[in-house]
Amino acid sequence: MSTTALFQSLIQQTRIEDAEFLTDLEAACWMIEDGDSAGHDWCEREGYPGYTSYASLDDLPQRAPAFSNLVAQLDDFAVAFAETLHWDLGTSRLVCDSLWVNVLGEGGQHSGHIHPNSVISGTCYVAMPNGAGRIKFEDPRLPMMMAAPPLKTDAPLGAQRFHYIAPQVGDVLMWESWLRHEVMPSQSEDARISVSFNYALVG
Repeated sequence: MSTTALFQSLIQQTRIEDAEFLTDLEAACWMIEDGDSAGHDWCEREGYPGYTSYASLDDLPQRAPAFSNLVAQLDDFAVAFAETLHWDLGTSRLVCDSLWVNVLGEGGQHSGHIHPNSVISGTCYVAMPNGAGRIKFEDPRLPMMMAAPPLKTDAPLGAQRFHYIAPQVGDVLMWESWLRHEVMPSQSEDARISVSFNYALVG
């Protein structure tokens, strides 16, 4: 008897160790949050429990050097992830076509979602106080499981229906954009700050 493991869902975790850069990046995030009245209006109108520049600003790398520096590092991480995924990109290239700031306070969360029209998505974690919300990934087969029995309590990680990661400052997570994920409620009064991004395949 043999068993074959198929159809992996991969999450790449890397780190940015440059403390000075991370400090500059946090300052840039607060600068954006402070000046983005349109973003605050959108968050209030849509009931977003914090602040995001997702719907208001599309030019962060032009607004502060820290964001353009971040994209340069993310470009390398994305190429490495594509290699891990065994993608044949041919003459196409990966381009970071969206980058946005997220600030969540106590109770702040982000419900389950995917990122359409991109191939790689991810987040760089800038401030993660104790109790900050973890990120939760969902088995993409879940909607088709119907009457599947519950798992044993000692089921290995690869068999679990959900996977939780508690990122630290400087961590960068990347995943394929179809992988459903959510941010769990924060238990900290201090701000949870992250910069999320999408990569498209161009060419």
